[in-house]
Amino acid sequence: MKQTQKDILFKIKISPNSKKNEIIKTETETKIKITAQPIDGKANKCLIEFLSKHFKIPKTSIQIVKGETSKEKTIKFCVSDDEKINLLKETL
Repeated sequence: MKQTQKDILFKIKISPNSKKNEIIKTETETKIKITAQPIDGKANKCLIEFLSKHFKIPKTSIQIVKGETSKEKTIKFCVSDDEKINLLKETL
């Protein structure tokens, strides 16, 4: 996790083609399971939609900044609300 004044970055691992969308946090990493297949960016789109609904953050405030075609991704959240930032830190 890396935080600046305007945004916060998280490194996650994605597991596409799962039974359900969910976030699994371990001591060493955060893994997000997504139901979409990794074809034509469907898993990336599903990931952003899932994170948007889960954290109640607009999709336009969530970006994949690294790892578009990889299972390991860096996600940027552009949020300034302290409550949402704390929720992100606790969950991811």
